[in-house]
Amino acid sequence: GRPMREVLIADDDASLRMSLKLVLETAGYAVRLAANGKEALRLQNESPSDLLITDIFMREADGFEAIDAFRTAFPGTRIIVMSGGAKRSKYEYLSTAALLGADATLSKPFGMDALLRTLRGLER
Repeated sequence: GRPMREVLIADDDASLRMSLKLVLETAGYAVRLAANGKEALRLQNESPSDLLITDIFMREADGFEAIDAFRTAFPGTRIIVMSGGAKRSKYEYLSTAALLGADATLSKPFGMDALLRTLRGLER
């Protein structure tokens, strides 16, 4: 596939958003940040990103809705789902996200090298 340059990150944890942004910008990606799924969708409507990285559990609009909306309106956008929430059922949520159309899943906490590997895997 073609290289992905524009990345949109949706997470309600501001410090995680910033650290992901720094790592991805250092790796050469252009990054935009959203605090929730609704904001991510609004940014995507303004100018589509190649890739959405979203948490599943967010206070405002949850990740499942965001994934569904992106899949419908922006079928070409790749999606990586992050989850840290409920330890007990984390894997069930991540597999559900995969069924919903996420291209890859990352289980928090994850190393930044794992994130970059996942991104590069999607570019193939």
